[in-house]
Amino acid sequence: MLRFVLCADDFALSEGVSGSILALLRKGRLTATSAMTNRENWRKSAPRLREFVGKADLGVHLNLTCGSSLAVMSSFAPTGELPALGRVLRGALVGRLPLAEIADEFRRQIDAYAAAMGREPDFLDGHQHVHAFPGIRDALFTALDGLGLAPRLYVRDPSDRMGAIARRRVGAGKAMMIAALARGFREKLRARSIPANTGFAGVVPFDVRRDYGADFASFLAVPGRSHLVMCHPGEIDDDLKAADPVSATRPAEARFLGSDAFLGLMAKLDAAPARFRDLKNG
Repeated sequence: MLRFVLCADDFALSEGVSGSILALLRKGRLTATSAMTNRENWRKSAPRLREFVGKADLGVHLNLTCGSSLAVMSSFAPTGELPALGRVLRGALVGRLPLAEIADEFRRQIDAYAAAMGREPDFLDGHQHVHAFPGIRDALFTALDGLGLAPRLYVRDPSDRMGAIARRRVGAGKAMMIAALARGFREKLRARSIPANTGFAGVVPFDVRRDYGADFASFLAVPGRSHLVMCHPGEIDDDLKAADPVSATRPAEARFLGSDAFLGLMAKLDAAPARFRDLKNG
């Protein structure tokens, strides 16, 4: 049987996203979710997430591009509003980001999770994969070292083998770009003895005309030894529309993951979602 982590990103982005993820967790369809602890919805949704401690992997979706920072970042976000992805990406590529400020913000977001949940996160990943970008990954390691967390969690590697990405075809161009930006990240995790997934999928075009069930089947082609599939279920509300201009596909993901068709696909492929610790090298 193919076992893989099925992680819903963006918990607490909005109430529509949090409610959809909680419903799928209750149905046992997801095995992980990562929370945006800088979002207003986090305070409301965190108590409901505690129900799944020990039942699913619960992590922090480190965020540098959506909403407000949790404290003053005089160079990176002087107004309090986090910058757009393009600015963060350009800064990462040319090595002109205030990494000490970013490390402090990462610590704050992890601390906000611990304060609300009463425990450390099971894992970390990043909104729009920023945690694996050049330079920013070093801020991540600084934050982990400061908190002493590195030995006790896993971190998402958003890259995969180029051949595997090409064979899946869905979202291949974007997935290859993410893999290129994350080049060398796995080696840095390994050097610090931080566990990570081997195999990553879930990148899709944001097109409501697509068949998400068919796309999902492609995510399980050419899996890695500890394969991780990300997803973005949610219901559209005003907060989501304000925060995410490409939100129209979220309800389709939620419907498929909660449906009998999802169970049928798992049976057909002899596959099942699992927690990271239960995978081959988890």
